[in-house]
Amino acid sequence: MTTRPIIRTLPGAGFITLLSTLAILNILVLAAGCSSDRKTTSSTTQACASDNGGLTLADGFCATVFADSIGHARHLVVGPNGTVYVNTWSGTYYGNDTPHRGGFLVALRDTTGDGKADVATRFGDSVQSGGHGGTGIALYKNAIYAESNDKIVRYALPADGSVPQGAAEIVLSGLPLTGDHPMHPIAIDSSGRLYVDLGTATNACQFQNRIALSKGHQPCTELATRGGIWSYDANATGQTFSPAGRYATGIRNAVGIAVDSAGRGLYATQHGRDQLGDNWSKLYTVAQGASEPAEELLRVEQGGDYGWPECYYDSAQKKLVLAPEYGGDGGKAVGPCPSKKLPIATFPAHWAPNDLTLYSGRTFPSRYRGGAFIAFHGSWNRAPLPQAGYNVVFVPFSGGNPTGQFEIFANGFAATDTVMSPAQASHRPSGVAVGPSGELYVTDDVHGRIWRVVYTGQTNATESATPQRAPSQPGQTAVATALPPEGIHPDAGAQANATPPAASAPLSAAARAAGITPAKVALGDSIYHGKVASGTCVGCHGADAKGSSIAPDLTSTNYLWGDGSYASILGIIKQGVPKPKAHAEPMPPMGGSQLTPTQLAAVAAYTWTLSHP
Repeated sequence: MTTRPIIRTLPGAGFITLLSTLAILNILVLAAGCSSDRKTTSSTTQACASDNGGLTLADGFCATVFADSIGHARHLVVGPNGTVYVNTWSGTYYGNDTPHRGGFLVALRDTTGDGKADVATRFGDSVQSGGHGGTGIALYKNAIYAESNDKIVRYALPADGSVPQGAAEIVLSGLPLTGDHPMHPIAIDSSGRLYVDLGTATNACQFQNRIALSKGHQPCTELATRGGIWSYDANATGQTFSPAGRYATGIRNAVGIAVDSAGRGLYATQHGRDQLGDNWSKLYTVAQGASEPAEELLRVEQGGDYGWPECYYDSAQKKLVLAPEYGGDGGKAVGPCPSKKLPIATFPAHWAPNDLTLYSGRTFPSRYRGGAFIAFHGSWNRAPLPQAGYNVVFVPFSGGNPTGQFEIFANGFAATDTVMSPAQASHRPSGVAVGPSGELYVTDDVHGRIWRVVYTGQTNATESATPQRAPSQPGQTAVATALPPEGIHPDAGAQANATPPAASAPLSAAARAAGITPAKVALGDSIYHGKVASGTCVGCHGADAKGSSIAPDLTSTNYLWGDGSYASILGIIKQGVPKPKAHAEPMPPMGGSQLTPTQLAAVAAYTWTLSHP
C-alpha cells in the first residue's frame, strides 16, 4: 500500500480562529434553514477552477479537477466520509503501457475542502502481484467490493472509513476474461444481492467474429456464460461463477450498471452491436452502419431477455428488429424480437455508455433527483460520420421511468481542437458517482483524471438544458433519439478529413518502383477518409493514421503483419486480420468496405506512404 500526501497545511496560529469562524457559519446556516436548492451548502460554496477543468457544464454547475494521472480510471464509488475509491485498469486495451506502481485501487481524500484530493493511497492487487486492475467497484456494509482479473473481492474498511488495511476476501471467482468485453462491472442492492455484468465475447455471436457475411450461431451457446447479468450473494465468500447464476440475458455489454436510490431497482446501459454496414453492405449503407443501432438504457428484470444477438434496436423505426446474422433483411423482419424486453431510453449509435448513476443527492436542483447521469466513452466506428459521444448526459426520471429528453450535462472531454476519436481524445468519460454532499464525480480512463462537479445556482440550470429530442407524449415510453453529431458539438468532425503529412510528400524512387503513383495515393487518401467507396479506415486507425486501442499505428515501421512492402500491405487489406496480435478488434476483409481492385490498390498505396517517408 502506498500513500501520496499532498496536504496543504494551515499556520497553527490561525487554526483556532478558523474553527471558530466555521462554527459560527454553521450556526447561521442552521438558523436560516437548509433548503436543498440553496447556494449555502458546504458542497456548493467551494471554489471551482476558472475553466471547470476543461469541461463545459450545464448552467449553474462548476467543477474542479479532483485528481489527475492516477492510472486508467474506470468506475468509482464515494464513501460516507467523502473518500473516493477508484478502480483502474491496464493491459492490451491501453496499449500495454506501464501501469502505476502499487495497487490498482486508489483511495482519494480531500482534507482541505478545496475540491481537490490531497491524499492518494493505492491498495489491492498490483502488477507485482500479478494483477491487471479492473472496472467494477461497489460499496456495501462498510466494505469495498472490486473486480480484480477473474474475481470479485472485498476489503473491509477501517473504523474511520478511509483505506482498507487487511487482505482481500474472494467473494466470487472464475469469471470469463476472453473476447471482446472482458470487464466485470458490478452493483449491490440493499438486500445484499451482488449483480455482475458479463459482456459478450463477440460482436454478434458469429461463426467468425466481425467478419463479413458470417452467420450467427443458432443457438448462441455463448449466452450460457456471457451476454447478461449474473446474481450472487454479497454477504458470502468463496462463490464460483457458473451458468446457474444468470439473472438476465440478451445484454451485449452492460458496462454501466446501477441500483436506484431506494437500493432495489436495477438499471443498465447496453453498448449496441457494431458493423452492420461493414459486414452486411448489401443490406445496410455505411451511413446506416454509422447511425444504427441505438445505445440503450435498460430496466433489468429477473429472467428478462433483452434480445442480443438475434435483435437490435433500430432507432429510426423505434423497435427491435432481426439481426442480419439471424436472417434479418436490413430492418424489416422482426422474427422473435417482439417477445424481447425493450429499452426504456435510447441514445445515438456507438456513443459507448460506460457507466450510469441514479442521482440520490439533495444539492442539485430538484429536477435532477432520481434521474440518470450516464458517462459516454465515445465512438470509434461512426465513419464516415464524425466520431461522437465523449460526454456525460442526464436523463430525468420519475417513478423509475425517463420523463423527458436527455441533455448534454458535461462536454469538452475530447477537447474542441482535435478530432473526436479514441486515439486523439484528451479524455474519455468512464465512470460517474454521487458523493455524500450531492456532488457528482466523473472519471477519465485516458489520463486518469477525475472531476468533481457541484451546483452553485448562479444561473438557471433548467432553462439552459440542451435537449436532444422532443419530450414523449403522456403514456409513451421515453425513448431518446438524436440530432446528428454536428448538432451537439459545433466543431465535431471539423478535421475529420485531415491528411497525414506523409500522404502529400513527394513519392520516393522505392514508391515509383512499386508502381505507386500520385493518382493512386490521392484516391487511396479519399477512400481512407471515407470520401470514396464509403471507406471505413479512419474509424479505427484515426484521421492521422496513428491508430487506437483497436487498430495499429499505420505510420509506424513496426509491422505486425508482413514486411511492410506494398504487396504485403495490399494482401493484408484484401484478406483482413481475423486474429489480431496486439489489438482488441479483428479487421474484416477490405476493412469492411466493398472495394474494386483499383480502389484496393489505391488504399494500399496510400497506406504504404504512411510508413515510408
